[in-house]
Amino acid sequence: MNDKPFALIGVNSDRDLAKIRQIVIDKELNWRSFQNQPEGATESIAAAWAVRGWPTLVVIDADFKIRHRSHDGDKAAAIARELVAKLVAEKAARKHEAPPAGR
Repeated sequence: MNDKPFALIGVNSDRDLAKIRQIVIDKELNWRSFQNQPEGATESIAAAWAVRGWPTLVVIDADFKIRHRSHDGDKAAAIARELVAKLVAEKAARKHEAPPAGR
């Protein structure tokens, strides 16, 4: 969904940062990824988000509401595509609206 109102963010639970950095390079991962509990953090991302298993996929809409949460990547992707399509359609509709009277 390049050039769409969409962001993919990853959280990694592995402790070996060198290994993770190499995986990012080898797999050509192109999204931001955060360490679950970096050094000095008082709480992990997984604890704050009540993650009980990996991977957990959370789809958040433009109003920051959780729209989907599961381990099903296909379902999460489908919901994300629907939300992005809706945003794109709304933006296109606003672009084609007549300007307010008196302007």
